[in-house]
Amino acid sequence: MSRKPELRGRAARLAQLIPAGGGGAARTPFVLLVVLLLGGGLIGLLMLNSALSEGAFRLADLQKGTKGLTDEEQALQRDVDAYSAPDALQRRARELGMVPGGDPAFLDSDGTVKGVPGAATQPPASPAALRPPEMPSPYPSPTASPSPTHTPGTPSATGSTAPPSTPPASPTPSPGR
Repeated sequence: MSRKPELRGRAARLAQLIPAGGGGAARTPFVLLVVLLLGGGLIGLLMLNSALSEGAFRLADLQKGTKGLTDEEQALQRDVDAYSAPDALQRRARELGMVPGGDPAFLDSDGTVKGVPGAATQPPASPAALRPPEMPSPYPSPTASPSPTHTPGTPSATGSTAPPSTPPASPTPSPGR
């Protein structure tokens, strides 16, 4: 039989501070608390990681959309610049029958006229100006888009290869749009 050695002095006083036995029952709630805290922290980190990943994918999609819209904006700006160039404006004005203006006259605030106004005159017509502008054909050219091929033994959808009697309406492009 083993007998516990008897403590003396300072060791005996310290031994009285520590409870004898019952240490196992108090340890179980502490271990459960630590396990629950660690598990909750792990689940929280997984949810945070998933949210960040989702945000990264959304950011990538938005950046792709922004790049596409920027490209479209630049293309539209190039079109606007081409339509607003002086030579393009002059060509379009001549197509519409406009002529350059004459000498300007200015009105003062008291109603007097400064300068001699001049009428706009039609410049001499060049052979190219006498021709009407060419209108695009409503029918596609044979080389532009191939027609569907007809194989023997299968009926044609329309029954004939003649063009339709009325041409389809085609919108006319307007500058700047």
